[in-house]
Amino acid sequence: MHLHKYEKVWLLFGIAALAVFLSIVGVTAFSHGHTPAGGMDVIDPELVDETAPFNHPGVTQVDNDTYEVVMVAEAFSYTPSSIKVPAGKEILFTLTSKDVVHSFTIIDTKVNMMVVPGRITHKSYTFQKPGKYLVLCNEYCGTGHHFMQTEIEVYEP
Repeated sequence: MHLHKYEKVWLLFGIAALAVFLSIVGVTAFSHGHTPAGGMDVIDPELVDETAPFNHPGVTQVDNDTYEVVMVAEAFSYTPSSIKVPAGKEILFTLTSKDVVHSFTIIDTKVNMMVVPGRITHKSYTFQKPGKYLVLCNEYCGTGHHFMQTEIEVYEP
């Protein structure tokens, strides 16, 4: 097969552009610490209320600088419905879902997690400023989806 000189130039340009693009995406992901999902914990969605730690959702202090927030996403609500955590401390979010896929997105932060039935999702975050942070579900979960929100109150310790 014979390629014209200009076809060869455009072909090389396209391959080079693709290589540069993929390199930029790879380096950016690596520098921000993005990794593929793996090592996910599993749970029976029908036994969430009977399985620790989801049988007592809420905030618990792990040590002086760490708190764990255990939550359950279900039809148009999060349990517990409100959370209070201190600013400047590491907050470990642990979530699961009883029914369908939800998300857990804290507005104006980098917390955005998929909450999948049968899986336990973990995310660590440290709130630097006190205030109230809105949590929304960004995955359509049914007709009452727009009611699915809660609030995290971050206080000065």
